[in-house]
Amino acid sequence: MPSPNSSEFGHSRREFVKQSTAAVAGGIALSTGLSKVQAGTPLGDKQIKIALIGCGGRGTQAAAQALSTNGKVTLWAMADAFDKRIEESLSKLNRALQQNLGDDAEDQIAERIQVPLERQFAGLDAYQNAIDSGIDLVILATPPGFRPPQFEAAIEAGKHVFTEKPLAVDAPGVRRVIAAGKKADEKGLCVGVGLQRHHDPGYRETVKRLQDGAIGDILLTRVYWNSGPLWLRTKTDFYQSYGHEPTEMEYQVNNWYYFNWLCGDHIVEQHIHNLDVSNWVKQAHPVMAKGMGGRERRTGPDYGQIFDHHAVEFTYPDGSTMLSECRHMDGCWNQVAEFAAGTQGTADISRGMIVTPSDKWKFSGKPADPYQQEHDDLFAAIRSGQPYNEIPYGADSTMTAILGRMATYSGKLLEWDEAINSDIDLSPAEYSFSAAPPVVPDNNGNYPVPVPGVTKVV
Repeated sequence: MPSPNSSEFGHSRREFVKQSTAAVAGGIALSTGLSKVQAGTPLGDKQIKIALIGCGGRGTQAAAQALSTNGKVTLWAMADAFDKRIEESLSKLNRALQQNLGDDAEDQIAERIQVPLERQFAGLDAYQNAIDSGIDLVILATPPGFRPPQFEAAIEAGKHVFTEKPLAVDAPGVRRVIAAGKKADEKGLCVGVGLQRHHDPGYRETVKRLQDGAIGDILLTRVYWNSGPLWLRTKTDFYQSYGHEPTEMEYQVNNWYYFNWLCGDHIVEQHIHNLDVSNWVKQAHPVMAKGMGGRERRTGPDYGQIFDHHAVEFTYPDGSTMLSECRHMDGCWNQVAEFAAGTQGTADISRGMIVTPSDKWKFSGKPADPYQQEHDDLFAAIRSGQPYNEIPYGADSTMTAILGRMATYSGKLLEWDEAINSDIDLSPAEYSFSAAPPVVPDNNGNYPVPVPGVTKVV
C-alpha cells in the first residue's frame, strides 16, 4: 500500500487534506440539513396510523416504542418476508402492552393494535401493500439491503418514516436514500433514523461540550464494537420453522446477517453506531480510509460472506484520525464505546466523561431511554408540523461504514469521493423467492468471500 507521501499517491498528505476539505464542503453529504425544507401539515391530536415493515426483534421493539408515544397511535398494518414473523411480532406486542397497561389493557390494546388478517402482508413485495393501506407513518426494520427501495416507496407515497440504520449496503443505495431524503423535505415529511445515541441526554451533552472546545482541537477518536458472535439461521432451522426446504433466496433472506447484499457486513450493520458518534463529534465525515480484516472464526458456509473482524484508520478533512475496530468472536476482549483525544484533554464519550489538566467532568443529568426518546421526538415533530429529517447524518454514517468495509475488503487506501461514486450495486436483479440472489454457493456450498488485494470495490 503506498504511503500518502509517496509518488504513487500523487500528492502530499497536506495537499490531499486541503483538496479533500474543499471537495467535501461542496459535496453531497456534509450538510446538517437539506435545502427546500418545508413544514408539514400538523397532525395535532389526530390518530396516527403506522405500518410496521420488518417484524423481527428490532421492528417489534420499534413498534412498541411508537405505540408508547404521546397521543393516539395505532398499529394499522404489518409486512414481513415471512408470515410467521408477523404472528410472532403481534403476540409479543400484545404481551408487552398487557404488562405495561395494567387493568384497562384490553380496551387500550384493541385501540392501539388493529391489524386484521387483511392488513397482514407477507413476501418480498409486501411492503408496498402496507404502505398503501391508509397509514400515516412507516417503520422500516427489514434487513438493510431492502432499505433504499422501501424508503423511496414510502416517501413517494407521502408517508412519514422511521427507518432503522444503516440506510443502505452500497454506494448506489446511499445515493438513492439521499435523493429520497431531499424529496421528503420538499413534501414536508418527517424522517427519523435509528441512530439513537443522538437522542441520549448523556451523549448529547458530552458531544456538545466537545464541539464547544472542551478538550481543544480533537486530533484522534477511537471507536469500538468488539463483542461475541450473533445469531445464526441455518437451512435446517428454516425447514423446522416453515416446513419446507428453502430456496436459495429464502435461505439468504432468513439468514440475512451473513450476506453483504442484505447486511453490508457487521461494520455497516452494527458498528455504524460508533462511527456515527465520531462523525457527530467532528461534524464531518472521513475523506479517506485504509484497513484490514478477515474471517478467523466464522469460516463455514453458514456464515456466508462477511468478515468477523475489521480494523480501519479513517482520516477527516482536517487531517485528524478515527481508529475503528469491530469484531465478533467469543473469548476475546470486548468493548462497545467511543473516545476522543484533543490538544487539551480526553473524553470517554460513551460514559459521558471529559478530563482536562484542570478539571474532570461527568454527565449527571437526567437519563432517558434513547430508543424511546427517538420515537418521542419524531412523533412530536409530526404532530407539530415541524421540519424533521435525520437522513443527512444517517447517510453520512452509513457511507462511512461502507467506506470502511471497502477498505478492509480491498486492502486499498480509498478516498471518499471514489467510494461514494462507485457503481458497484449489490442488490438482486429480481426481488422474488424464486429468483437467484446476487451471490450463490459453489459446488461445495461455499460463498464468494472478499480477498484483500484482489476484491474490487469501486
